[in-house]
Amino acid sequence: MQNSKKNKDKILFFYLPLTLMISFTVFPIYWTLMTALKSEGDILKRPLEYVPLAPTLENFVMAWNNVGFATYFKNSLIVGVSTVLIVVVLSTLSGYALSRYKFKGKRSFLLMLLCTQFIPRSMMIIPLFVIFKNLGLISNPLSLIITYAAIEIPFTTVLMNGFISNVPRELEEAAMMDGCNRLQAIRFVVFPLLLPGIVATAVFTFIYTWNEFLIALMLTNQQSKFTLPVGLSYMMGEFNVNYGALAAGSIIALIPAVILFSYAQKHLVNGMGGAVKG
Repeated sequence: MQNSKKNKDKILFFYLPLTLMISFTVFPIYWTLMTALKSEGDILKRPLEYVPLAPTLENFVMAWNNVGFATYFKNSLIVGVSTVLIVVVLSTLSGYALSRYKFKGKRSFLLMLLCTQFIPRSMMIIPLFVIFKNLGLISNPLSLIITYAAIEIPFTTVLMNGFISNVPRELEEAAMMDGCNRLQAIRFVVFPLLLPGIVATAVFTFIYTWNEFLIALMLTNQQSKFTLPVGLSYMMGEFNVNYGALAAGSIIALIPAVILFSYAQKHLVNGMGGAVKG
């Protein structure tokens, strides 16, 4: 009787909410994929088909070749990878300094870094536009790279500070006693132990830059410089929307993020665990 009650409670309070949450999350992705696999006639047909009877890849070909999608993909990749490299290097070094050195105002500085995450991104649009217009960097990938790096570095610095704090100082001291200077000790001893934290930082940064829309929209006014989110928004015309190509483009844009999370899942969990402990 007691086991039966426990099973019912588990179904009611665990499996049922979990199933609803997964369904709520997965169904839009499923519907987007099904739409991408339908012809235009099947998309508009009523009643709705939840599984396409005659699946086609025409929408994927159209999205990639006919609407500049390959260019948008390349632009997003350039901006994302460049931002990740800058953020990982600077946040790791900054996190190391905050973790290993004591200085006046350290706690206040960490609090200030966290408070920057409460600033609405929309408040930054006009100042950013004016600054980059004066610098002649509108529709230049460099403007996005600088902006995204500046937005991400405060959070990732706090993240890396927490993770580095879990690396024993004695390991660095032992390396320096063996003849390494501090930079060599960081490179050969600390960095290998920071791999989960570095991967977590890289993943969060890349996903943000890959999906960011508002800033990219405001800082790019040439179609050849659009990133993926901006390019996808321009696939919706004033009087007509190619739902099949739009859905196919969304699925293609989703693939890198899924691959990245699948590859980095173990490191991501370990990295977040290390940051929380710190």
